[in-house]
Amino acid sequence: MNQLSVRLSSARSLVVAVATGIRVLLVSNAAESPPANTNAPSVALDALVADVVEHNPELNFYRAEIAAAKGERRTAATWANPELFGAVGDKRVTDGSLVGEGVAWSVSVRQTFEWPGRIPLRKAIANHQMQLAELGFAQFKAALAARTRTLAYNLFAAQEKAAATKEVAHRLQELREVLVQRDPAGLTPQLETRVIEATELTLQRKATDAALASQSALVELNQLRGAPLADALTVQPVKLAFNAAPEADALFAAAQTNNFELQMRRVELEQQGFKISLAKKDGYPSVTVGPYLSQESAGDREQQVGVGISLPLPLWNRNKGNVETAQARQRQAETSLYVTQRDLQRRIIENALTYQTKLAEIGKWRPDSVDEFRKAAELADRHYRLGAVPITTYVELQKQYLEAVNVLLDTKREALDAGQELQRLTGLDFGQLQSAKPVEEKK
Repeated sequence: MNQLSVRLSSARSLVVAVATGIRVLLVSNAAESPPANTNAPSVALDALVADVVEHNPELNFYRAEIAAAKGERRTAATWANPELFGAVGDKRVTDGSLVGEGVAWSVSVRQTFEWPGRIPLRKAIANHQMQLAELGFAQFKAALAARTRTLAYNLFAAQEKAAATKEVAHRLQELREVLVQRDPAGLTPQLETRVIEATELTLQRKATDAALASQSALVELNQLRGAPLADALTVQPVKLAFNAAPEADALFAAAQTNNFELQMRRVELEQQGFKISLAKKDGYPSVTVGPYLSQESAGDREQQVGVGISLPLPLWNRNKGNVETAQARQRQAETSLYVTQRDLQRRIIENALTYQTKLAEIGKWRPDSVDEFRKAAELADRHYRLGAVPITTYVELQKQYLEAVNVLLDTKREALDAGQELQRLTGLDFGQLQSAKPVEEKK
């Protein structure tokens, strides 16, 4: 018995030493980490999206692209400048024994006229380039808004996960401190203390991971909205209302009209047709016409007034190479349009399947499921202290509470991502569709 008492006393001393070391380590880590900013502004999701769409620095690139397309359109409709030509020199005339000398000069103004149809074709090509720039701008804004919503929800979810994890970790920490202060009699209390310590360390790691995810989302949000990267920000509680997506045929039909990428491929194909016509007309010569005036005063004075005309002779270069190149580019544009349509259908099917699957999964949850798990975890903590709940049940309830929070938040995030991608691909707003019915959660 004396040896057993010595062993138990040694075991208690070891448990106290390990617990004290763990506590010191956690306190030192908490001291090294920066304190949370409690004065961080709380922003609603819609306001955050509007802020990013208005102040994102990359929008200036697309605005400049539109300005460049406008400049190209103005250049395409401008005629070539007229040319002023002049010449002056000395003229000597010999007629038998008579010699005459004088000045000879000439001046002319020449204007080049394009072959009929070239300027309208260049204007049409420039107008299509303008459409491409505007479509690219609209596509970027839609993608930017979707990315902002995803990041904002990720920030909110990370904050919720971190709060729940810290709640359970703090509960375990308080329990461990109480157990360490007691005089454990037997091996079971010592092992239970070790289980609680290990669980606490695991939860501290999860809380750190959630905090890092929150900071990563916050930094990217600040980057998107053009704010200092270190600015603190919190997202107001987000309640996502998911509506069922339309049928596949309705999604395909909407994508044919509203999808930005598909519209761009069609505009490129139309533009390439104009480029072929322009390349064919470039094989015909331009005509240069202009009046001229010349005068010579060597002996007698002669003066000429007339109109000159000049044009190149298309003997060796009839622009066939450029025509063949434009036709090959048209075939590429046709292939690109076909591939884009097929790829668009695939992405719509994949995202619609993911969206409906996640909505069905969310529909199986009761609205108060997380609250019930939280209450069960708190109840298990109180009854474990009284000895009415075993350690396995206690630890499992704490873990399952956190797992339920993570699963629900992650499932909603996946549904949000799939739904936003569907809206971006089809241009439909499910909240405004009369055929869309809200998914009711099981009560």
